[in-house]
Amino acid sequence: MASNPSYVHGASATPLLGETVGAMLDRVVARWPERPALVVRQQGVRWDYRAFHDEVSRVAAGLLALGLEPGDRVGIWAPNRAEWVVAQFAVPKAGLVLVNINPAYRSHELAYSLNKVGCRSLILPRVFRSSHYLDILAGLAPEMATAIPGGLRAAALPDLRHVILLDDEAAPGALRWADLRADDAARARLAAIEPALGFDDPVNIQFTSGTTGAPKGATLTHHNIVNNGFFIGEAMRLTEEDRLCIPVPFYHCFGMVLGNLACVTHGACMVIPGEGFDALATLQTVAEERCTGLHGVPTMFIAELEHPRFHEFDLGSLRTGIMAGSPCPIEVMRRVVREMHMSEVTIAYGMTETSPVSFQTIPDDPLDRRVATVGRVHPHVEVKIVDEQGRVVPRGTTGELLTRGYSVMRGYWGDEPASQAALDAARWMHTGDLATLDDEGYCTIVGRLKDMIIRGGENIYPREIEEFLYGHPDIQDVQVFGVPDARLGEQVCAWIRLRGGSPATAASIQDYCRKHLAYFKVPHYVRFVDAFPMTVTGKVQKYLMREAMLAERGAATTAS
Repeated sequence: MASNPSYVHGASATPLLGETVGAMLDRVVARWPERPALVVRQQGVRWDYRAFHDEVSRVAAGLLALGLEPGDRVGIWAPNRAEWVVAQFAVPKAGLVLVNINPAYRSHELAYSLNKVGCRSLILPRVFRSSHYLDILAGLAPEMATAIPGGLRAAALPDLRHVILLDDEAAPGALRWADLRADDAARARLAAIEPALGFDDPVNIQFTSGTTGAPKGATLTHHNIVNNGFFIGEAMRLTEEDRLCIPVPFYHCFGMVLGNLACVTHGACMVIPGEGFDALATLQTVAEERCTGLHGVPTMFIAELEHPRFHEFDLGSLRTGIMAGSPCPIEVMRRVVREMHMSEVTIAYGMTETSPVSFQTIPDDPLDRRVATVGRVHPHVEVKIVDEQGRVVPRGTTGELLTRGYSVMRGYWGDEPASQAALDAARWMHTGDLATLDDEGYCTIVGRLKDMIIRGGENIYPREIEEFLYGHPDIQDVQVFGVPDARLGEQVCAWIRLRGGSPATAASIQDYCRKHLAYFKVPHYVRFVDAFPMTVTGKVQKYLMREAMLAERGAATTAS
């Protein structure tokens, strides 16, 4: 092992919480019953912790009254709304397992998800924007038309029995959310089940993006997500006085752990600006609700900062928040601190399989550390950086980042080969990210192992070029990736979103790079675009950009 190895353990005087999700909520409600818990503007919901707890208990008992048994899976396929937050706490309180289903999924992906984990129940809205959820489900399960609620028997979805509709109007084969009944017998059953639950029990299944194959269901426990949410809130210095605006989706760890669980573990208020992200609605919500924190992926913060009405809103109440989900451009981070008053904003790094956060900055970190790194390791988490042979590298050397500890998932549901590929025999989670650790323990994410560009034998990290180009006055957003090249192996390609009215050309961007970067890092291809292909969580899909460039070059070759 190296004399000063890239290995660190997150020491902490604060012990891990040995609680289930339900027990943690009970404790928090007993301490702060009258503090604001949940504000959902589009639904007119304003609950204190006592009212929120009452609704969670009603739904938990109501799910058990349907005949569900501890360990059964309950899917939720919906955008951000009050019922999502209630389900997040009610399902584990009843000993059930919540299955997060991407609202962007369509019939094929929905059927795969439900069948992969054997969902017994599915919670969904009738419609959201252009997505007609109930129609999609009915197309998969036409048996709903003649089924009694709770008695579904669908050939394509053999495990599904209960469809719970987030709508006041009934539908064939479905219960309404309001129909979940918490009678005395159901409440007594809930009271008997809760003490028997263990904090190591599976409580949540989240599907990975599936960009390299079928989505995999990362299986998380009470212990995973309760503690991760708690230590995230500790890094943000959350208290019961805070009001956190959460525009990121709940189906992803960012919304439900960094947002909802970070709040609830500290008695803070969850403020939901809308069912889906809207920059204007987010700015209005922060200003009118006097939010002290705001979460978002970099593209969300860029959209807010660049909104033509940005300067109309008083954001002076903001103090903290998290920028995460994809690499955070340094210049964007500086603008968030300066123009949005988020002097204590933090950067967080992690992955779904680790609940998700492994590294996070804290307000005491120097600004240059908070804008250029992802901070230091989280409490009670181990990390190491290794080379291609699995050997720990010296500090300051690039290698693959591995993590281990309480936050690492149980495995992928029903997929032992994939679990073994991700988790080695010593329970180290292989992140697939390239990183460095400095002598003070700060981590810098260099890029994805699969995204590294190898041009003529030179290793090129797209993140370095992106950070450089963000300093160009005409560039609003940029993504850099490699495209195959017959002579050099790969060439550097940059997709750029320019600020309005910019006179920049591909040649001028390349000249700008040549003055400051090594020749092999200068983008060979420059494309100006209006938007990047993204997942619903705001993660840029570079593989789709690469495919577009390949198609463009193929078409050009054919034309010539």
